[in-house]
Amino acid sequence: MPRIPYLRWWIVSLIFCASVLNYVDRQALSILAPTIQKDLALSNEDYASVLNWFLIAYTFALILSGKIVDRFGVRFGLALFVGWWSLANILTGFARSFGSLAACRFFLGLGEAGNWTAAPKAVSEWFPARERGLAIGVYTLGATVGATLAPILIVGLASWHSWQAAFIVTGSAGLLWLIPWLWLYRRPSEHPRLSAEERTVIESGQAAEAAATTPSAAIPAPAANWGKWHQVLLRREVVLLIFARMLTDPVWYFFQFWFAKYLYDARGLDQKSLSVTWVVYLAADVGVLAGGWLSGLLIARGTTPVRSRLWIMLGCAALVPLGAAIPHVDALWLVLAFGMVAVLAHLAWLINLSALVVDLVPRGSLAFAFGVIAAGSSLGGLMMNKAVGSLVTNTSYDPAFGFMLLLHPLAWCLAWQLRPRAKAI
Repeated sequence: MPRIPYLRWWIVSLIFCASVLNYVDRQALSILAPTIQKDLALSNEDYASVLNWFLIAYTFALILSGKIVDRFGVRFGLALFVGWWSLANILTGFARSFGSLAACRFFLGLGEAGNWTAAPKAVSEWFPARERGLAIGVYTLGATVGATLAPILIVGLASWHSWQAAFIVTGSAGLLWLIPWLWLYRRPSEHPRLSAEERTVIESGQAAEAAATTPSAAIPAPAANWGKWHQVLLRREVVLLIFARMLTDPVWYFFQFWFAKYLYDARGLDQKSLSVTWVVYLAADVGVLAGGWLSGLLIARGTTPVRSRLWIMLGCAALVPLGAAIPHVDALWLVLAFGMVAVLAHLAWLINLSALVVDLVPRGSLAFAFGVIAAGSSLGGLMMNKAVGSLVTNTSYDPAFGFMLLLHPLAWCLAWQLRPRAKAI
């Protein structure tokens, strides 16, 4: 059977495409929010509640989907999740009330979470440690590319036909994605199209990783046990990373769910003009690539993987607070520029935080641990949506931007506590 050169990069490219669809489907609601709110007679607090039904399902599914991926594998798991969320997105086009819209977004959240537990599991199977930051950056780039394309694509579809068409067309694209995924993906040990050269790269990387975590270098055996779900939850690394994501991911959720509405409500942009938000998400594209590349550069120069991630995260923690200046500038280009800096730095942060999980967690428990840690992200998003919905109704958007001054520096102090573990990697 013919071999496929650079097969691991073809696989991560397919995950990249799934991530594009994940974020196009997710962003459709926030981009069309002014139109949908008028059509379905939804208040700002109703809108916040719809977002939170998505995040409630997303939180639950992050934990459940990790167990599914660890039990049944990446191939089946990711196909299940993409098919599920694509159908949920199609059904959103038929929503006619707050209840039906909330239900559709709830089911979307149940499916979309699985993309982010299956993807790191695939990276751990196919990539050596030195390439993981870049591989995670590539598939996470799909999220930001999706967010970049979504304003143009969704506004275009809605202008061409209707807001309902935007959901039906983008959801159908996910069902088509299943065809190449089911054809291509297997574990490296089972793949008939894996070249001998690439097999050597993968196996040598795994051997080097195993040698770096021998008992003499690792933590004591009882503490190293990751076999049971409650043992994963009690791990110091997992607890610290849960809180790091809970503190910082609300910044990204705010830009996903509320920034377009902020421009509409507070800056006077109309529905069509909201397509300008693509420039903010373009900065996110740069962030995911730069974050993985910079930490990989430090690793190549001899810094341990964990320390390399932490040093890049420190720089990001210094830049994200610049987003707090957004409500205090008048020109739209400055609003967008500060938003670009904050989003770029946050995505570079997120890439390295995600890579820390892959660096520190054994492969057999990775998807579950990743889901548990990501659940901290959606819990933070739930609290943010509730707070912003209340602020927008009763005061203004300004305090929401002010929180950006504190979150990443505080979270970095937590993540820095992982540095002793770096000696075991």
